[in-house]
Amino acid sequence: MAVHCHECGFVNPEGANYCQKCGAYLARTEGGSGDEPSTLTYKIAETGDFQPIDIEEMVEEEGAALVIRGGGRAGESFAIDQDRMSIGRTPDAPIFLDDVTVSRNHALLVRRRDGLYIDDLGSLNGTYVNRKRIESHLLADGDEIQIGKFKLSYLER
Repeated sequence: MAVHCHECGFVNPEGANYCQKCGAYLARTEGGSGDEPSTLTYKIAETGDFQPIDIEEMVEEEGAALVIRGGGRAGESFAIDQDRMSIGRTPDAPIFLDDVTVSRNHALLVRRRDGLYIDDLGSLNGTYVNRKRIESHLLADGDEIQIGKFKLSYLER
């Protein structure tokens, strides 16, 4: 059964969480309690294996985390455990997003006096927070970040 986007009307394939045209979240009300997450959260271990994690525990321990919600690798999580963390297609980036829609050095997470910011580093496709293109943005719990084809949720305690 196709899923129609409530924002733009685009017909998305069954099981889609986000609209392929506009990126809106395709909320579902049927068949779920609403309290359980629909995606397992994990991180990639040094061995390359998936390591399941409790995202609430990660946020409590580290203070903040990013979780991929759309664009591939849904559920992969990154603890925000440094004052500066780069996001990009370069393999040495702490938040490595391997896709041609992501610049090698796309964005930077920077802890400043008043909180955690995301700064675009002059990327070709831009960095978006809550569907608005940004150059620098103070992140708040629940913000949705889009980098290339990836949609990430920012979570903080």
